Amino acid sequence: MGQNIEEKKAIVAEVSGQIAKAQAVVIAEYRGLGVDKFTQLRVKARESGVYFRVIKNTFVRRAVAGTPFSDLAESMVGPLAYGIGSDPVATAKVFHEFAKGNDHFVIKAGAMAGVVMSDKDVAALAVLPGREELLSKLLGTMQAPIAKFVRTLNEVPSKFVRGLAAVRDKK
Repeated sequence: MGQNIEEKKAIVAEVSGQIAKAQAVVIAEYRGLGVDKFTQLRVKARESGVYFRVIKNTFVRRAVAGTPFSDLAESMVGPLAYGIGSDPVATAKVFHEFAKGNDHFVIKAGAMAGVVMSDKDVAALAVLPGREELLSKLLGTMQAPIAKFVRTLNEVPSKFVRGLAAVRDKK
């Protein structure tokens, strides 16, 4: 039994809401993929904060119309699964990791704010470090000069104490 117009509008509104706060969209073809595999992918997507859904392409085309992801509409052909996320690396990583282990799951394209990406671009994005790792590296880089300064300041009294100890041992 088909969906009535109100249900269809609700689906388009839900996807539009996700697209509005998204940084990246990744689409993949899933011909021949079993339900158990889809369940695994849904769990991984949920853990990474990625909105994952299999939706009719016409609904998604309407949801992306007039957004920075509107150029992705040309790639929306065939049975597709959509990953929408606020972290582009996490979105690409979830799909890329799953595609490596499943031959029936093929990444077709992706998009980031006005830029359409090929499957190779999505794979390149997936191997980048995640947001948390990048923030920790940035914090470590910012703390390094301060930590070195503190060690340098601490070395002056330490040298003085070692010098006094050497004079004491000599006498």
